[in-house]
Amino acid sequence: MADGQSENITLELIEKIYNYILYVLTFLLVFLVSYLFYVIIGGIISAPFNETISQYVEETVTGIKCPDVPFLKDTWLSIKGEIFKLLFYFSIIIPLYFVNFIPVAGTIISTVIGLLFSFFYNSLDFFDYPMQRKNFRLRDKIKAANTGGLFTYGFGVTAFLMMFLPFINSLFKPLLVVAGTKLYLEKINTVSAK
Repeated sequence: MADGQSENITLELIEKIYNYILYVLTFLLVFLVSYLFYVIIGGIISAPFNETISQYVEETVTGIKCPDVPFLKDTWLSIKGEIFKLLFYFSIIIPLYFVNFIPVAGTIISTVIGLLFSFFYNSLDFFDYPMQRKNFRLRDKIKAANTGGLFTYGFGVTAFLMMFLPFINSLFKPLLVVAGTKLYLEKINTVSAK
């Protein structure tokens, strides 16, 4: 009889632990999906407004008036540019996800490369506004952002950390648009022009 009770207690404990782990994993999955959905949809929706902020910064920094583009055309170009960047993002992140299944080394490789890529992508995302106005292709945007070296990755780390804070990131995004545009114009653009 004692063995039956201890076995039931053990099974109940295992079930509780399993349920707890399942709840935690479900929460993390829902949080991650919600975060990605918020970032992706939020980025597409806010692109035209961020474009306006960036244009003002560029005119202030360079002293040159940017050409006026009708709002609907500007909106379409901004959304199209965001979609191409997202395709680039997923073309790197999805293979990295599968690298993660390689025992031990896969986790290390995908974590390190994933973080470095996230830093780069965050910089690219905020450097993109002035490059979009110059009609850069995605390949040219990546090349220009890559020429920034430590500026690109340093800004990317900052942007990554600021955008990772839920809700507050909505307040930081316009600040990052200003900083990214200014950094691109004063540092990255001068390096890639050489």
